[in-house]
Amino acid sequence: MGHLVPFMFTKWLQDAFNVPLVIQLTDDEKFLWRGLPLEESRRLARENARDIIACGFDVEKTFIFSDFDYVGGAFYRNIVQIQRCVTFNQARGAFGFTGEHNIGQVAFGAVQAAPSFPDSFPHMFGKSKSIRCLIPCAIDQDPYFRVTRDVAPRLGQQKPVLIESRFFPALQGESGKMSASDENSAIFVSDTPKQIEKKVKTQAFSGGGATLELHKQFGGDLDVDVPWKWLNFFLDDDEKLAQIGREYSSGRMLTGEIKGELIDVLVEMVGRHQKARVCVTDEVVDAFMSVRHFDNFF
Repeated sequence: MGHLVPFMFTKWLQDAFNVPLVIQLTDDEKFLWRGLPLEESRRLARENARDIIACGFDVEKTFIFSDFDYVGGAFYRNIVQIQRCVTFNQARGAFGFTGEHNIGQVAFGAVQAAPSFPDSFPHMFGKSKSIRCLIPCAIDQDPYFRVTRDVAPRLGQQKPVLIESRFFPALQGESGKMSASDENSAIFVSDTPKQIEKKVKTQAFSGGGATLELHKQFGGDLDVDVPWKWLNFFLDDDEKLAQIGREYSSGRMLTGEIKGELIDVLVEMVGRHQKARVCVTDEVVDAFMSVRHFDNFF
């Protein structure tokens, strides 16, 4: 669910401002960092595309591309220009590289930076360098685009601008880490209602009192309570959210009740996503990933 947060916000931006959108599928990153076979990395990228498309993006305004399939031409020319501007010492300082990292990992920052520049996509923007790029992303992507902002003026490009989402905690709390290899650390968009209910009830870190008496006396700790933090991301009703916060922090709402509120929200959201994803066929994915002109915008 955490991975969907930037895409949910990006969908809102596309609707609100009627703008074209470019989404990069970094299948090469999966290959370089996770040690996956090349074809498995490509397969997973298309599966990622299905989940992204299911968020409701407009195919007339959205271009999704995989690095393995698209890199070349103008895009690659921007990559090598970025690479020439960044020293190894700068890359090591930004990303913490050591002598144990492979050279593909060291060079990858330029691949992620290149989509920030409009002339990487001549079928969309021609040769224009004047169009600014807004990047909604999770905060862990910040180093890539700090480097990009430093490099952009040297290449005659506009600096990209970022909107970064807040930290999204694992179910076990802020000290934990969400991981695809640990099914109990996160809620997955493929989970069933029963799986969601079980995970929230048994795994979601609670800020409630150690006993019922202590909870009623001191209330829940909103600073550490994971159900409360997740509701801040996913519950659209601000008035209801504020009420839950008041009731839980005062001790009038119990831990099981706030977890029940989160379960209801997640079951509805995941169910809606699963229904939308079923409609994303191979033909739909191909349509989003086809290189085509966007005449309605430019």
